[in-house]
This record gives sequence, C-alpha cells and structure tokens, in this order.
Amino acid sequence: MPADASSPIPLAFDQLREHPGAVPGEIPGLLERLAEVPDPRDPRGVRHALVVMLVLTACAVLAGATSLLAVGGWITDAPPSVLERLGVRPGPLSPKRCLPAEATVRRLLGRIDGDALDRAVGRWLADRRAGADGRLHAVAVDGKTLRGAARATGRDGHARCP
Repeated sequence: MPADASSPIPLAFDQLREHPGAVPGEIPGLLERLAEVPDPRDPRGVRHALVVMLVLTACAVLAGATSLLAVGGWITDAPPSVLERLGVRPGPLSPKRCLPAEATVRRLLGRIDGDALDRAVGRWLADRRAGADGRLHAVAVDGKTLRGAARATGRDGHARCP
C-alpha cells in the first residue's frame, strides 16, 4: 500500500537511504528486543508469535498504514519473501503461511504492555545508537508533520530559521 504524498514515510526512507550501512545483524536485534515484551495472551491456542505480530505491525506502519485496518491489509498483501524474512513460517499442516487477521492484531495491541514495548524499542535504538563509523544514526519525525498540521494559509507550522 503506497503512502500518500503528504505522508512523512517517504522522508523517513530518504533519511534511511543516506545511511546504507545497515548491518544484517540489526534486524535480528530488533526481533530479539521485541521478544522481551511480555505476551499478555494465554499460551493455549496462540497461533502467531508475539514478536512476529509486533514486527509485522511496525513494517505496515513504516509502509504507510495509518489505521489497524490498513495494517491488516498490509499484512495480507505482504510478499512471501518479506513474510519469510520477518519470521512468518508456514503452518505445520499446510505449506501456506497463516497470517494474523486485522481483528487479531487489534485485540493484541489493545492488551500489550505499552511501557514494555517502549522499553524494548528504546533498548534497540540505544543498541544501534552509534554505528561502525562512530556516528549516531536516526530518523527525524516531526509531530506537526505526522498530524498534518497546517495554517489556514496552507503553510505548514514549522518555524523557519533565517
């Protein structure tokens, strides 16, 4: 699902392209950190690993999903190669991948410990804070841009430095 022209996602991707030295070990690091988030579900009947659902949701949002319905749509339409890389495996009785539905994602996100998720993502960011070149790598996202704030004249609400 492509992002709207006014979405901050293309700007974030442009910033990430400026730092192409991402190490393959960074992706498992995120998965490891997300695995630290406690699963609020009863283990009986769990079909989808918590870490897989969290990383699918994060990827959907980075791809421009702005609602849980859009997250569910992105998960449904994700290419098999992406799903495999994110840890979505075929079911034990079928070669087809069993994907979480939008309602499943919605229920889980409503029950997840937000503070634990915040700590896990914060630790992952701290782990990768300094790259091999010793520089900090980050993606700047401004709250006014995310909210689509604009003045009546159509100008954005960003302060301009002379």
